[in-house]
Amino acid sequence: MRVDLVPDDLWERVAPLLPPTPERHRRHPGRLRVPDRTALGGVMYVLRSPVDRALPGSKHHLIVDQHGTPLAVTLTGGNRHDVTQLLPLLNAVPPVRGLRERPRRKPRRLYADRGYDYDKYRRLLWKRGIKPVIARRGAVHGSGLGKVRWVVERAFAWLHQFKRLRIRYERRADLHQGLLELACSLICLRRLRTSL
Repeated sequence: MRVDLVPDDLWERVAPLLPPTPERHRRHPGRLRVPDRTALGGVMYVLRSPVDRALPGSKHHLIVDQHGTPLAVTLTGGNRHDVTQLLPLLNAVPPVRGLRERPRRKPRRLYADRGYDYDKYRRLLWKRGIKPVIARRGAVHGSGLGKVRWVVERAFAWLHQFKRLRIRYERRADLHQGLLELACSLICLRRLRTSL
């Protein structure tokens, strides 16, 4: 196993989350178990190895903080509209430690492009105490949202550096979602390394 696929700091964070190794029985020993770190190295290799099989499309939906750190990610079919995932993404955002150790459960403002310009969703955001800053359809470009929207686009660029996510190879959505969440975790780890 190449050491750079599962660096020590990543393994230190992942190892405590894994279930204990099951006991092998003498009568029915089964297949010899691969060490957990080696198995994770294989998953990491698959996540980074390029594929060229173009299967029916998927869409990645992402919500990030002001620095581009992924807070929540979902996966849908390529034909689903972005706005359908707005509330599920907001619901999936974990509590973030606040200034006085009080977890924030929602953002103050939500920036989004014209794809989210629906009055119904604006009202739902206001009801949750979130100020929607959403570009209006039909308005000329230059609304000023480009100054903050690029953070999301950069996060998608980081995400799609993992070549396995560019084209959906897995037939099962849960496997692709798992790779997507692993990639987001690695992006968060990178951000944590640079902030220390």
